[in-house]
Amino acid sequence: MSAVYVMSDCWTMTRRELAHWARQPVQVVVGLVFPIMMLLMFGYLVGGGRGIDGPYVDFLVPGMLTLTMVFGLEGTMTAVTRDLDKGVIDRFRSMPMADGAVLVGRSVADMLQSAAGLILMIGVGYTIGWRAHGGPGAFLGAVGLLLLLRFAMLWIGIFLALVAGRAELVQTVQILVWPIGFLSNAFAAPGTMPGWLGTAVEWNPMSATATAVRDLFGNPGGEPGHVMAAVVWPLLLLAAFFPLAVAKFRRLSR
Repeated sequence: MSAVYVMSDCWTMTRRELAHWARQPVQVVVGLVFPIMMLLMFGYLVGGGRGIDGPYVDFLVPGMLTLTMVFGLEGTMTAVTRDLDKGVIDRFRSMPMADGAVLVGRSVADMLQSAAGLILMIGVGYTIGWRAHGGPGAFLGAVGLLLLLRFAMLWIGIFLALVAGRAELVQTVQILVWPIGFLSNAFAAPGTMPGWLGTAVEWNPMSATATAVRDLFGNPGGEPGHVMAAVVWPLLLLAAFFPLAVAKFRRLSR
């Protein structure tokens, strides 16, 4: 099967997912607005900044950008399980199309929505006073690290959705995402936490990305040398869950 044929199949599945946006605009809007509500809530209502050198908003916004890349997988997981329940994936697998084109199409659509949400969040961050003090190259590098983390988390979500198989079980999986997201340095510096908790937070792959992004943006909480960890962690997650998701997809209905 030629690469052009594979790319054509993947783009067809991507357009299918994008067409769902026009039919379900409320779901898309909610997915974009929810992270903004979180940012405003923690920035103005909850507050914080204990142990932070500099404006808390400059520490918070990069953390919220990272958290947004981890949250919001329920849309992808629900879409995959819904197609499984309705037998849509089985029909696609019976057609002469590239293996995994359905999953790739879903992932591309999710990344487009994630990129749009990231741009929106950055705009809101600037509105409330956050500023990136690095150069254009560092800014683009930080955005790249955020999208890389999202891509890795996306394939974890796809794999878990294929394992769950039913939309009802997705809610159980979603509960696990919240502790992972909040057990990070998104809202507070690990040094302000109890020793054992701070250690766990520092080992969270999300914390590596948040720290590297803060460093590239020139914001408080950034530390040089974390860019490599912010690249390696997502690549390791991809190396583990991408083949698992593809293998699970190939074993469906066998």
